[in-house]
Formats: sequence, C-alpha cells, structure tokens
Amino acid sequence: MKELLKRMTEHNYEQVVFNYDEESGLKAIIVIHDTTLGPALGGTRVWNYNNEEEALYDVLRLSRGMTYKSAAAGLNLGGGKAVIIGEAEKIKSEELWRAYGRFVQSLNGRYITAEDVNTCVDDMEIVAEETEFVAGLPGKSGDPSPVTAYGVWRGMKAAADEVYGTANLEGKVIALQGVGHVGYYLAKHISEEGGELIITDIKKENINRVVDEFGAKVVEPDEIYGIDCDIFAPTALGAVINDDTIIKLKCDVVAGAANNVLKEERHGDILDEKGILYAPDYVINAGGVINVYDELRGYNRDRAMKKANKIYDNIKKVIEISKRDNIPTYKAADIMAEERIASIANVRKNYIPR
Repeated sequence: MKELLKRMTEHNYEQVVFNYDEESGLKAIIVIHDTTLGPALGGTRVWNYNNEEEALYDVLRLSRGMTYKSAAAGLNLGGGKAVIIGEAEKIKSEELWRAYGRFVQSLNGRYITAEDVNTCVDDMEIVAEETEFVAGLPGKSGDPSPVTAYGVWRGMKAAADEVYGTANLEGKVIALQGVGHVGYYLAKHISEEGGELIITDIKKENINRVVDEFGAKVVEPDEIYGIDCDIFAPTALGAVINDDTIIKLKCDVVAGAANNVLKEERHGDILDEKGILYAPDYVINAGGVINVYDELRGYNRDRAMKKANKIYDNIKKVIEISKRDNIPTYKAADIMAEERIASIANVRKNYIPR
C-alpha cells in the first residue's frame, strides 16, 4: 500500500479501485488519474497478466496516458483506465460484464468506460445493462478503431512532411507491428495511398486478411524491429521501444499507434539522439477517444472525423514545440497537454448565488 500511494503521489493520481466478484470471477482494477477537464474516460482491457503488480503497473501508465491524450486532443475529458485480469477467451461472460458494470456505476460518473484490447462493442453493450457510464456502443459511435486508424494515418503524414518534405506516403515503406482492429484500418489507408506494407502479428487470421486485401509482406514478430523501413508503427501493445529493440530500429519515424510505446521516457531521448522522429502515441492515436467523446455529445460521425483530422495539426504543433525548446517530441507533447490542463484549472471560478 505504501508503494502504491508513493506512485499515486508522484504523478497525481486521484483514485485506484480494486474490484472483485466471486460469482463471475471478476478481478479488475480501475484507475482515475485526473478529472480537471472532465470525467475520466478510458477503455477496459482484458489481459492475462502474470500477477496483480504487473496489472497495476499497466493500468497506472494507461490511465495517465488517457489524461494527456484527451488534453492534447482538446477534449473536455480526464483520464482513466481499467484492466480485467485473465484470459479473455476463458473469462468473458455475461456475469463478468454485468458485475463489472455495477462497479463502474458505483463510481457515479467519475469514470466512463469503453472498449480496449480484448474487448468489443458487444461486451460494452452488456456493461451498459448495469451502468450509464459506458461509451462506444452499437448504434452510436460503435467501434473506435477506424477513427483511431484514420488519426494515426493523418499523424503519419504530418511526420512524413517534416522528415521528407512531403506528406505523401506513396512509395514509403511502412512497418506495422500488429494488424488487428486499428492495424487493419491503418493498413487500408496506407495501401490506398500507395505505401508499401511490411507487417507482423501473433494471429494468423489478422495477417491473412491484410495480405489478401493489401498485398503486404509478412515477417516474424521479432524481425519487425530490424526491418529497413521509412516509418515503424507499433499498433499492438505498449513498451515495445525498449533497450532490446531500440538498437535494431532502421526507420526515420516511429508512429505510436499503440499506447505507451516507450517503455521508459529515456527511450524517447534515445530516439531523438538517433535522429528518429517520434510521433507521440497519445497525440497520434487520439482518434478513438475523439470518436467516443463525440458519442457523449450526441454522436455525429462527420464531426468526429473532422476532429480526428486535426491530429495532423497536433503532431505539427508537437514538432514545433520540440524545435522551439530543443527537447524530444515526447516532452513537447507533455508540455502541450499540461499547458491545457493548467489553463482550464486556473479559469476563474465565478460566484453563483444559491
């Protein structure tokens, strides 16, 4: 407990909630990082963590990332995240999702959930039986993956314009680590623009789909880091830019389609030293939360896509701050997000008579 409170103090976390339901087998952790800009929104991830400490470490990182993601995207949302411990194929059930929904409801709107890794809109529909604080539902904003992928594609183009002097991805070699929901739609945008795809994934069906539709070249999961390419986009899990992988990179740009791509902040420094432009994950992959946020306002697809289109400008702004202050782009992204949070926190509170 002492160590947890220390972590919360270091990065100003508001709340950590542990949830357990014996009947359904639910073991979940919900973390609310910051609600300065609005309710904490973030998806629910199901993952077979090795232990509770590993799950806690992941959800703490993810929730903080959501605060920065929403702030950088100009949304009136705070950051939160949830993880459920276990193998998705074995534990997901109606009982589990309804138990989870009741825990979400008990937070009374401080946390709004949505889908994430190993969860889908059908799961969220069951959660919605027990709580109103869930988004990304069928018939509303639905699967956020297409909008996430669109935003990443736009951010890639902004990074390409900085490095190559043109935003056109035609002829560029782009390596995708993971071609599931987001990766598939991202591959579609790149292929339609004339980019060359090199892909990997742990699921054969994902690979086959992208190969059949877009003619992608396939490599083994461990080979993707050393591929000679223009842009490398991790689109699966985080912490993939680490001591073991960073020395293998042969690219000009790393586009953080996944969350928490850098295992440690110093890896962002190393990318900068190597002359590799890093398009920070929570800026470039904000399309999904933009899409979900629009559902909370009464969903309008065109409005959501228009907002996601601005990710191009947001990446450009991060690069400008990086150049201005002579700092790596991951630090520039933090500054952009923190300045918005601070400005709203300091807005004068007017007296309202009761």
